Amino acid sequence: MLSACSAQNGSRDVYQRMLQPTASPSTIVATELAFARAAQEDGQWSAFREYAADDAVMFTPEAVSAREWLKDRENPERAVEWQPHHVWTSCDGSLAVSRGAWQRADGTVGYFTTVWQRQPDGEYRWVIDQGDMLETPLEAPEFVRTDIAECPDRALAADLRAQAEQSRPVNGGTYFDQVSMDSSLFLTFVVSPDLSRHWKLMLHKDGALVDAMAGSVDAPSEQ
Repeated sequence: MLSACSAQNGSRDVYQRMLQPTASPSTIVATELAFARAAQEDGQWSAFREYAADDAVMFTPEAVSAREWLKDRENPERAVEWQPHHVWTSCDGSLAVSRGAWQRADGTVGYFTTVWQRQPDGEYRWVIDQGDMLETPLEAPEFVRTDIAECPDRALAADLRAQAEQSRPVNGGTYFDQVSMDSSLFLTFVVSPDLSRHWKLMLHKDGALVDAMAGSVDAPSEQ
């Protein structure tokens, strides 16, 4: 009888683990590729509208509501092209970040960073999109790299958030962040008064949040 109960409990534990949301970096890659393809087929801003979450933010260079900025905006004659190079995802798959390269028809090149959030219907929509130009293009990898955060114990969630919030600006500027539902991925953004911006991505590894990626964009030059 005891062995039977033990077996049932073990099966229940396995079943419960199967029901838990999990990371799927391949889904993020597929979504990013579909997004890029839609830009070519349906128009650049049409694709951005289609894949944006309701509360999505983009930079113009001010942080603005993507829905408002994109509303009724006409597509350029030729859409920008882009390819994902690296994907980071939370352990539970609720939040992910992609980074890659873009190219415009006029020959300019650059990089992008996009934050993807899983929606109630299971689909991913972008909540932050930003990037900048580069003098030389990023080298394309042989395959898209992926990094998955380790699942933290639920009791660690508050400590992890407190650790990440040390990135809040001290002297002005606008701060906002994105944190996965399981607190295994944390992204902080700071937009300074001069409109330069700085961000840091952290993943839960070995019981703590560790830096996974960081970057910045200079203040726009005065015309």
